[in-house]
Amino acid sequence: MLSFSTCWNSSKHHDGAKLLQEITGLGFDTVELSHGMTVSLLPGIQETFDKGQIKVSGLHNFFPSPVEVMVDAPDCYEFTSHRPAERDRAFKLTLRTIETAAYFGAKYLVLHMGSTPLRGLTKELETMVKSGSLNSRKYVQKKLDFIRKREAASPASMKRIIQVLEKLIEPAKEAGIVLAVESRSHFEQVPTEREMVDLMKHFEDCPQVGYWHDFGHVQRKHNLDLIDHQQWLEKMLPYLVGCHVHDVEYPAKDHRVPFTGHMDNFLELMKMVPAEKPMVWELSPGRRPVHIRRALARWAEELPETFAGQNITLPETAD
Repeated sequence: MLSFSTCWNSSKHHDGAKLLQEITGLGFDTVELSHGMTVSLLPGIQETFDKGQIKVSGLHNFFPSPVEVMVDAPDCYEFTSHRPAERDRAFKLTLRTIETAAYFGAKYLVLHMGSTPLRGLTKELETMVKSGSLNSRKYVQKKLDFIRKREAASPASMKRIIQVLEKLIEPAKEAGIVLAVESRSHFEQVPTEREMVDLMKHFEDCPQVGYWHDFGHVQRKHNLDLIDHQQWLEKMLPYLVGCHVHDVEYPAKDHRVPFTGHMDNFLELMKMVPAEKPMVWELSPGRRPVHIRRALARWAEELPETFAGQNITLPETAD
């Protein structure tokens, strides 16, 4: 099932109805309501939804954006923070987002869980890869040192995110949504792949908690030789709620239009995802409509099964 994230154009609109009209004009009939959305856009979105002119697959925390945060900052409050007040604010904003998800009949809520106190280590590895040092002795040593530091920071963060997920399960159940824990782009962030497996096993008997696969984020780690993308996706399919779809310019420029980056096995990876799972195009604001329409036309040729039951409008020509 195909959907399109409002993160692409929410910053340029003052009217929620016009925001959605721009997305349906690309050919999509379903959206994911994403972070960074000001509350002033909500009435127009609600009106469009109530008229049956758009469907909502899910939401991305926090939605709408906290009124005190003036920029798009989904990590402005973290469940892993050492500050109790920040963790409490993140929890209460998430409860509000769950209530909003219920209004729109959404099926899932994508969650960023937080980060560790470590900073800048992924950026160091990316800089080395850009300079051609991937798998050099210096690179491998730095990567191993990084992994050791990250593992040492794991217990405190994992304890906090498990505690908050356990508190969110009942509200999510009442709203009819799944809490989808997203794969992240930086190894400093929570959870790592090892932590994600532990988290899914902890909640394996709870249908309200699952895994959200972000293709661009995982590919960035793949490009740093921290993980094998295809093997990871295959391992997580039993827990999969849905995906964020975007391409990556090697090694770390993500949120590019599908088929325009350097993921050589892009289609092979996409075909691993069951067609009924939400596949949400999550693109950066600078991506041009003509390139999006062109990619949608190619997607229709390569992955037509993901359109089942949807009113996707394809461009008359690829241009």
